[in-house]
Amino acid sequence: MDAMEAILTRRSVRQYTGAKISEDTIKLLLEAAMSAPSAGNQQPWQIIVIDDRQILNAITEVHPYASMLKQAALGIVICGDLQRETFKGYWVQDCSAATENLLIAARALGLGAVWLGVYPLKDRIKGIGKLLHLPDTVIPLAVVSIGYPAVEQGAVNRFDSRRIHRNRWGSRMF
Repeated sequence: MDAMEAILTRRSVRQYTGAKISEDTIKLLLEAAMSAPSAGNQQPWQIIVIDDRQILNAITEVHPYASMLKQAALGIVICGDLQRETFKGYWVQDCSAATENLLIAARALGLGAVWLGVYPLKDRIKGIGKLLHLPDTVIPLAVVSIGYPAVEQGAVNRFDSRRIHRNRWGSRMF
């Protein structure tokens, strides 16, 4: 699948077959995530790959919208490492770019995934941090649930020309 098809057909997938994901495929997902742009190339991310069923199930007790992790082959937690920050405050953007790369790569590889937001909600940050034994300087941004999709979701056209302005607000481009 080419890049544009992966981007335009990416959907939030919450139902999985339960099939295992190979180590080679996991490595490709992580390479994609870590190829994201970052402010000043600071690359402030730390990534935790979770395939332990007990931990995946425990996350569902901390995150109210994570029930799909009970079916997922794995979860990937993207965290910002404040000690790696050279441009303060940009870790959120950098780790968000890494998360989006991960989602697009999952789609391109025939996997389904969904972004489960953690940051900036303090209860989720604390719960995930405690569960994964994160140091105080490592902040979880998102959990990505990943697996082989149990159902195929059709593409949705989200392009809306009314949200595009040329040169100034209110000047339509299309």
